[in-house]
Amino acid sequence: MRPPRILYAAGEGDILGTYRHWKSREDDPTQVSMTYSGQFFDLCEKLGGRGCVQVRCDKPGKLRDGKFVIRQKRLPRFRNGPGVLYHMEQTIAALGIVFMALRCRADVVVAASGASHWFPLGLLRLFGVKVVPALHCVLWPKFRKPGRVGRLVNWLDGVFFARFVGAILSASTDIDGQLADITNHRPLNIFSFMPSYRRELFPPAVDAPPAPPFRVLYAGRIEREKGVFDLLEASRTLEGVEFDFCGTGSALDELKSHASGTFRVHGHCDRPTMVGMFQRCHAVVVPTRSEFVEGFNQVVAEGILAGRPVIASMVCPAVRYLAGAVISVAPDDPAVYATQIRRLATDPAYYERYRSRCGDVQNQFFEPRRAWGTALESALRKVVPKRMEA
Repeated sequence: MRPPRILYAAGEGDILGTYRHWKSREDDPTQVSMTYSGQFFDLCEKLGGRGCVQVRCDKPGKLRDGKFVIRQKRLPRFRNGPGVLYHMEQTIAALGIVFMALRCRADVVVAASGASHWFPLGLLRLFGVKVVPALHCVLWPKFRKPGRVGRLVNWLDGVFFARFVGAILSASTDIDGQLADITNHRPLNIFSFMPSYRRELFPPAVDAPPAPPFRVLYAGRIEREKGVFDLLEASRTLEGVEFDFCGTGSALDELKSHASGTFRVHGHCDRPTMVGMFQRCHAVVVPTRSEFVEGFNQVVAEGILAGRPVIASMVCPAVRYLAGAVISVAPDDPAVYATQIRRLATDPAYYERYRSRCGDVQNQFFEPRRAWGTALESALRKVVPKRMEA
């Protein structure tokens, strides 16, 4: 029996760039973590199977190379609403995934959060195609109840996850809990994964913190719902503290308008630059707001791997996995972030309490058995066992 044909419907990103680096046996230098698409290519190569990838990107393109086909489509127009157009676009995207799966003669579709709505992918069952959802983000904001349309979508998704899916990849226990809620606690085959890193990128942190002044790092999307302006407001009440913002997004220009000698906005930074930013900072802040549909948030892990205290919103699922090493705070309150930053900057014992605990929780991010690719392989053995024996 032939090896499996797998369609990976990713969310957003430049997977063509990742593939070129992967083919040269290099990690993608634009990312700090090991990319999920790189792990997908590794697994296809290991299985001898064919891999098709569909992704949204600001750099559309197509590549056919041996057993791989990669299509980068334009970013969705209505990913930030309005609601009716967003749901329509997400449903059309799901139908596009169904069409591409049939075109690729896929045995399995691995669909990531953000690729489309979930429930229309149930159509693939009519054609004998298995679906493995890869849930990187919660299904709805953790601290907010869904509205009327959201409740309808969740009900439809609940039917899909309960009846049309043989295995699910999940990035957090927050996701697991929401799945239980919408499927009436029906038993599901859930395979957990975590972000993965090369140990050599994060050498053991020195005992002493970097030299003054006290530097705070934000890394991630520059969006209002990611809390960047909450951190801006907090910075106005702090003296002797410098801030570095790394990332891109729709609010980048607005944030840049507030830049100064102590409030720096760098835009996108490649992996070597980001590693240097982590090494030079004193603390990392992840201020995600309550309205955001958050994923694990890899920056929380990266701050810990760099041996730096992390202040993180309770919206971030990562705080559950790093208990004792992360200062977890309620979202949407700039004063809380200012208070914690001030205490880290002025209380050496408090700073050392969290810095010293980082090493206790780092190893989980270096273990191959916890990686996305390992979880995907286990899920495929569940849904297409005969193909995996080829």
